[in-house]
Amino acid sequence: MKLLGSGTSPYVRRTRLLLGDTDYEFASLDIYGADRDELRQHNPALKIPMLIDGEHSIYDSRVIARYLSEKMGMESLSWAQENQLTLIDAANDSMVTVALSKRSGLDTGNEIDFYALQHERIARSIDALSEMAADGVFDAWHYPSMCLFCLVDWAEMRSLFDFSSHHPLLDLRERFADRPMIAETDPRKAL
Repeated sequence: MKLLGSGTSPYVRRTRLLLGDTDYEFASLDIYGADRDELRQHNPALKIPMLIDGEHSIYDSRVIARYLSEKMGMESLSWAQENQLTLIDAANDSMVTVALSKRSGLDTGNEIDFYALQHERIARSIDALSEMAADGVFDAWHYPSMCLFCLVDWAEMRSLFDFSSHHPLLDLRERFADRPMIAETDPRKAL
């Protein structure tokens, strides 16, 4: 198996955490520079991560997780966990949108409807996830916990959200900081 991605992507990191010590090759790409053509060659959606496994090319982290779950005989996600991932992905997608817009020099303030929606989606999703974390939903180390850990750690690194009033999420990040592959996949090492 070969995983294409970027060492700074929270979506790539969650996939690497799910793969754990599985034998695979990781190709860290500069997706906004020299390696953009390689991404175009392999993934028409231009998304990372992307997994190549024999004749299978899988283009999205959620689909990769499902594929790996079946391939590696992991327990399927419950509908509640699927909804948790929807909230995590909503916040993550909106944060990526805001980050890329800022990088492009755009005004991402709330006075622009598109960005007001992104900020509202982030805030409401984070509020709901924080409540779930406080209720113990993410106490076990499973795929949704991995995804939430990656989101919180990445958003803090990029200063995209102030988690100071969301102690359950900061506690989650602290609790799982010593898990296998956390240090090896730290996006700060790829900057």
